[in-house]
Amino acid sequence: MVSIKEYLSSHFSKSFLTIFLPFFLIISLIYIVRIATLTSKIQISFQELLLLYAYSIPDIVFYALPLSFVSALANTLMRLSQENELIVLYALGLKAKNVLSTMVLLGLLFSLLLLSISFLAMPLSKQFYASFKEEKRAQAKLNITPGKLGQKFGNYYVYVKEKKGVLLKDIVIYNRTDKNNEQFFSAQTGVIQTNPSGASLLLSDGYGYTYSQTKLQQAQYKTLEIFDNSNKDGFNYQTTASYWAQATTDAKRMRRVLFFLFISLIPILSVYPVASFSMINPRYESNHSFLVIFATTMVFYVIASSLNKWGTPAILLVVIGLIVLSSNWLFSRKVSKYF
Repeated sequence: MVSIKEYLSSHFSKSFLTIFLPFFLIISLIYIVRIATLTSKIQISFQELLLLYAYSIPDIVFYALPLSFVSALANTLMRLSQENELIVLYALGLKAKNVLSTMVLLGLLFSLLLLSISFLAMPLSKQFYASFKEEKRAQAKLNITPGKLGQKFGNYYVYVKEKKGVLLKDIVIYNRTDKNNEQFFSAQTGVIQTNPSGASLLLSDGYGYTYSQTKLQQAQYKTLEIFDNSNKDGFNYQTTASYWAQATTDAKRMRRVLFFLFISLIPILSVYPVASFSMINPRYESNHSFLVIFATTMVFYVIASSLNKWGTPAILLVVIGLIVLSSNWLFSRKVSKYF
């Protein structure tokens, strides 16, 4: 019995690797393109791009594994059926359920792996990713480019005509405090300062204008310091426990938990429905592996998407119960009845 398990596991492993690697590369390409779009907002080096990609690996693996498992399972069972190897095992006295027990064990292991990735690795990687972007955005505020419009320092729009080293020359600043009040500042020179409390822009030799619907005020100053308070507290990291504990009060986070939980359970839940259409007698039935893979993944991901939008814990339990009952009934009707 041990050798048969190893034999089935070996067939599954070969099929899984040939499927998982293309899926992994395709999803990686999507994430790399998404990371590359950040360069329109922040400047990142090639090493930093690789770092962001590394932060995305848990997400990539999470979405590639369920698809790869379902595809590998269907292809393995279909190939063993068409080559009459399953028929030989049946002839040796093994029941279809005994043959499938190896795949059930593999499905359980894959589901445990997905649970650990989704509830342990992904919250950390997402926070690292968000922290990196926040840090780069903060750095971008300090790198004001001469002659470029639309640059922001905190809540202020800044235009600089010339820059020599750290010294900024001919500066114009605009700020709209509310619907009816606007502010303009001009300065001959300025310099960006950084300190533990945040960044500030120190202006020298300029004028300030405050405009409203009823009056215009002007003030001349020798020095004026503008502080960036847009992200004063910085990024706050959370432990995985505190990250998911928010699901008790945040309905959106709760639905995300249900989504991750259901996706993680796809390997173990898909074993019996996939086997029902893949463990066939090749003399009387045709190879429909692509249809099986497409239908199974579509049904499971439609359910997962619905849980992400409208799910509750009760609905998740009902859905899992219906899948288990219908899968066992289907396997018993189509496979166990004959083998």
